[in-house]
Amino acid sequence: MKFSQLTIVALVLIGCESYIEKPGPRYVATKGEPWPKPQTQIKNDAYFVLRPQFFEFQVKNNAKCTLLHDAVLRYQSIISGLYESVDENLKFVSHQHHKKEWLSDNNFIGHLESAVVNLSGSCDDNDYPSQDMKENYSINITPDNAEIQSSTIWGILRGLETFSQLIYIADDYVSLRINTTSISDYPRFAHRGLLLDTSRHFIPVKKMLENLDAMAYNKLNVFHWHIVDDQSFPYVSRKYPELSEQGAYKPSQVYTPAVMQQIVEYARVRGIRVIPEFDTPGHTRSWGVAHPEVLTACGGNLAGEYGPMDPSKVETYNLLAGLLGEVSETFPDQYIHLGGDEVDFDCWESNANISKFMKKENITDYKGLESYFVQRVINIVDALKAKSIVWEEVFENGVKLPTETIVQVWKGPWEQTMSEVTLSGKTAILSSCWYLDHLDSYGDWQKFYNCEPYNFTGVDSQKKLVLGGEACMWAEVVNEFNVISRVWPRASAAAEKLWSAENVTDIKEATLRLEEHVCRMNRRGVGAQPPSGPGFCP
Repeated sequence: MKFSQLTIVALVLIGCESYIEKPGPRYVATKGEPWPKPQTQIKNDAYFVLRPQFFEFQVKNNAKCTLLHDAVLRYQSIISGLYESVDENLKFVSHQHHKKEWLSDNNFIGHLESAVVNLSGSCDDNDYPSQDMKENYSINITPDNAEIQSSTIWGILRGLETFSQLIYIADDYVSLRINTTSISDYPRFAHRGLLLDTSRHFIPVKKMLENLDAMAYNKLNVFHWHIVDDQSFPYVSRKYPELSEQGAYKPSQVYTPAVMQQIVEYARVRGIRVIPEFDTPGHTRSWGVAHPEVLTACGGNLAGEYGPMDPSKVETYNLLAGLLGEVSETFPDQYIHLGGDEVDFDCWESNANISKFMKKENITDYKGLESYFVQRVINIVDALKAKSIVWEEVFENGVKLPTETIVQVWKGPWEQTMSEVTLSGKTAILSSCWYLDHLDSYGDWQKFYNCEPYNFTGVDSQKKLVLGGEACMWAEVVNEFNVISRVWPRASAAAEKLWSAENVTDIKEATLRLEEHVCRMNRRGVGAQPPSGPGFCP
């Protein structure tokens, strides 16, 4: 009996222990540590105090380049905004407490009043970011000076971002510091993207721009715009205005040509490509509100319903040719995403005209019919001098893909598919392990962080065909009120995996840096959610 009582007491104590908390944040954030982590970085104890009102960037070359000029002004403003937090803290810090103790600190080496921005290569104000753009840069902050250097404007943008992240609020809460630092940095993968679905729920322009800001803060460089789907058609076409007039949720929930141009330009000056997706032949029900003739009229038990696009009709390809021609002009990127996923064959199977068409064309199954359709759409894109991205089903169904077509892998087990795609000589981007709509609990960013794109069986030549990856935010249960907090900082985990070296895998270290990075995004107006539990922003 005595033993049983002791056992019960011990169990109670053990149970209580899990509720014991210490004051303060669960994880103490780093100070002045960049996200994503640079390829090489040497940070010293010596530091400058930075006073934004007395700090300026000095452009060494290409001073007349508008892209460069505007970027410098943008980051000047970001750094000035950091001082607003300091200014707020000053209201609550007594004069006695704020004694500028750093003046007697041996590591204090003075005030940093300028940083040189050295764009050593040419700068074309009409240039767009591309798959082949170079984003390398270096930063050197010595006791004598500070310099950001790159041979390209895109590298300068990444360097300015990292430089702004090196500045931090000191432990006194009322001063800004930046340590002497040497950084040489470049991305591990060329394609570092985020897919955003604006069909299931309409996302207003303001939130789209906020998301693009966050992408720039995380060095993501591809905005994959899943602009239309079954539920709504918010893309306003100049050639086919009836598509959005009848297919959008309501008249105000559309993206006009002017709005799309605004988004493309906002992304461009931040070094972000905009790749539109018009998913076909499935996910096209909203097209049929205005153009039911391009959809398959189902028969049998499905009579009265419409299914995927009808591959047997010339009207289908005429509409696609006209629309995609316009899309290629609206979006300057060399790639258009053609979708090709989740095609339901039941409606095709129930349509007598399609059965006759298949017999005429000697198509023996519905995968073959889908392949026929996709091949014709790819030919349309090729004729536009554009290139295609497709979901993995297109590859699996044996479509003869042009050499430069990219296969996006989204299902599991993704390791096998990545191996097969690259073994065939095709380039691939990975999304399977970065589906942001799969929500667990706080801290679930760690599962995204643990995904390694090279974790599949293949030789070096196959690994070189992995262009990168994309985090995907599908919008079934996301709208303007929760999209930013749902995406960020969870997409930050994918961003670091796609930028930083393969050996950057320390979750504990990343947790502390991510705490700082979320506060950084919050101060800049991005509504990112807390990543790992209780805490605060200095």
